[in-house]
Order: sequence, then C-alpha cells, then structure tokens
Amino acid sequence: MAETKFDLIILGGGPAGYNAAERAAHGGLKTLVCEERALGGVCLNEGCIPTKTLLYSAKIYDYANHGDKYGVTVEGAKIDHAKVVDRKDKVVKTLVSGVGAKMKGAGVTVANGTAKILGKVAGGFAVECAGVTYEAAKLLICTGSEAIVPPIPGLREAYEAGFVVTNREILDLRTLPKKFVVIGGGVIGLEMASYFNSVGCEVTVIEMLDKIAGPTEKEISSNLEKNYAKKGVKFILGAKVSAVNGKPGSMGVVEYEKDGKTEKVECDLVLVSTGRRARTKGIGLEELGVQMNRGAIVTDETCATSVPGVWAAGDVNGKVMLAHTGYREGEAAVNNMLGKKDRVDYRSIPSVIYTNPEVASVGETLESAQKAGIDAEETTLSLRYSGRYLAENEGGDGFVKIVYGKQHHEILGVHMIGSYASEIIYGAAAMVARCQRVEDVQKIVFPHPTVCEVIREAMFTVH
Repeated sequence: MAETKFDLIILGGGPAGYNAAERAAHGGLKTLVCEERALGGVCLNEGCIPTKTLLYSAKIYDYANHGDKYGVTVEGAKIDHAKVVDRKDKVVKTLVSGVGAKMKGAGVTVANGTAKILGKVAGGFAVECAGVTYEAAKLLICTGSEAIVPPIPGLREAYEAGFVVTNREILDLRTLPKKFVVIGGGVIGLEMASYFNSVGCEVTVIEMLDKIAGPTEKEISSNLEKNYAKKGVKFILGAKVSAVNGKPGSMGVVEYEKDGKTEKVECDLVLVSTGRRARTKGIGLEELGVQMNRGAIVTDETCATSVPGVWAAGDVNGKVMLAHTGYREGEAAVNNMLGKKDRVDYRSIPSVIYTNPEVASVGETLESAQKAGIDAEETTLSLRYSGRYLAENEGGDGFVKIVYGKQHHEILGVHMIGSYASEIIYGAAAMVARCQRVEDVQKIVFPHPTVCEVIREAMFTVH
C-alpha cells in the first residue's frame, strides 16, 4: 500500500515545486509532489526551455544568412522547422527526465494526477490526487499560471478550431505560417515574433499600449522595436483587437481599433499572448479560506499565506511570473518551514527577453524610482565602448543604462540591450541586492575584452 502520510505536500511540479521539493527532502522533510502533467511545469515543457531552443536555431540561421557582414558567405542556407521542433522535443524530454531523476535521488514521492485540497485534518491538511487521499502538516501551493484567452469576439471559436494558439500549442506547430499575427507585445509575444520573423514569416504584432515589452525601460523598449522593425516586423501600437475570424488552412483576419478607426490584418495563424493568470480554480482553496487578490494567492516575503502551515510559490502568487522567481520563492518557503529565517528580495529579481538583440534588466527604472519618491538619476553608455561587442556586432546599437541614488550613488537598477545581456544581468542583480554604490563597482576588476565591462565603464560617467 502506498504511503499517504507526509511532512509536506507540494501541489505542482514546476520550477517552484520541484526545486522546493528537493530542498525540503534534503532538509529532512518527507515530501510529496502532485503534478497533473509532466514535471518541469510550463517553463520546461511549454515556456522557457522550448522557446529558447527555437530561438537558438533561429540565431544560427540568422548567422548563416548574414555572415557576409563578417567576411563569411553561406550559400543556400535553409531552416527545417519540423526538425527544429524535433530537437526542441528532445531537449525537453532530456530535461524532464533529469528532473524526475533529481526527485528520485532526493527521495521525493511524485504522484501523477490533478490534486485537490480537501481541507484541514488533525495535525495538518488533506489532499486528494489520482483517487488517493494524502495528509501532511504543511502545504506548498505551486500550481503556476495559464495563458489568458481574452473575450474578443470570435477569438474563443478560432482558438478551439486551431486558427488561434497560445504559447502551449505554438511550440508543437510543425508547419510555418505565411502571415503571422501576435496579439500582445509582451515577452512571450516578442520572442515568438522574433523566431517567426527570422525563419521567413510575415509578422505583425498588435499591442494595446503605446510601447512593446511591458514594464521594460522606455528607451530600451524603443530600441528593440526599432531593431525588429528593420528586420521586417510590423508593430501596431495603441490598438485594441476587436474581432478574430479564421480557421486553419486558410487566410483569416484580425480586426483592431486604432485612433477611432477599425482596421484589419490578414493572416493564417494568430498567437494570443495577452498575459497569464494564476491557476487557482478547482484546487480546493475555498476549503482553507486562503486570502486571494485578483485570482492570485496573497503571500508575504517568506511566501507564507494567510493560513498557518500553507505557503505559495511561483506564478500562483502573481508577484513576479518568472521561473527563477519561483525557484527562489520555493527555497524561501522551505527554509522558513525548517525554522531558517528567509525572505525573497523582490527588488533584485532580473528579467530577460531572449530576442536578438537580448534585453535584460533588474531593479528600478528612473521613472519607477521617481514614482516611488526616490531621488535618482541615470547614466547611459553605448555597448560600442566594448571591443568585443564591436567585433561581434556589425552595426550594433546596444547600450546599458544605470539608475542610481542621487545622494549616495547606490545602484538601484541596471538595464541592457545587446549580446550576452541575459548572461551579464546576474552580476547587476547582485549589485542591486547588495546595495552597492557606483564607487564600489568602479573598484571591481572586469575581464577584458568582454561586453560586461561596459557596466564598469558606465560607472565612471557618474559624477
């Protein structure tokens, strides 16, 4: 008979859940993870990893097509999208298997099925999964998020028919569209626009706001838009989609309203990428009385909920919907369960857009700092001050922007657009987390020649 008594039950085996499970097991907690699909969650199966696999293939294809700028000519370069998808599947399968091996190695029990909280019992909580009732003294809810399909006329019908897709379905697409429309100019929409533009599709992005990339610093957002407009991506900003009509295998239309006029775009595939919402319905939260806010579970900096013994980590708390946030939140929750005081520093969580050029940022923008009442200034320096950037980016126009406190010169934020930004930003996150001053970074020795040394050079423009 299967064991049903645990110290900790985790609902969801995504980044927050599986990482927390390993930490908890190593900390001595007998741990159960309930996962209805595959271990790894959205990030590993239909988000971070598969999209990066596609984008890397697109980058190689771009190099082949534009190598003449660097004295390299490649004739007859082709991309086989079906093979790209096959490789994506291989990468995902390998990593999912790796997560399973980690769970087994740590002694974590995994139950496959949809989990539902039944309520409180003597000494803890009861959870049902795949017809079995389990009990534990502690709960960690990591049920993640799901794509929003907004109530646009015709959209739901087009989605059910397959003419409209979300981030989940688009990654399994084996044939390329001719004309591709993205509804929403956020991170997911831009990364997919980047891929499909690189592989030869006609791409249009429709965004309600007057800028792309959501909260990304305005000048960087503008630079990214300019770079992709040069590559042929069409951006329709300040526009509201009013209707979608189409079916697979033929051209349909997306109608939108802009400046008081109704216009339309013809296409044969639509990606709806208008945001994500916490997955909290149907998991039994009403049995606990957990405090909610706009569909997400309310947590503090330790990831504790309003109910003692219950924590929530990852997208389900709606704070910062990024996989690495979930990793850290799960760790903080487990540490507090084990009696180790821990908190998540949400100020220093970096974010990345894996387009080409890459965008990466951490901390405050000048605008957000001023809104918070912080007396701040900023300095900007072109990445062309880096010899390596200049050598590897013909015609590149990337830059780094540093936001700092006016009085004490503490580093409040770092924002970059350009090559290697995703790999560089962790160092900037450490600067923000440690409240380092401009003068402190000036004394750090950066390797040369690298792109990251522009961050140090930018510090010397502060007076």
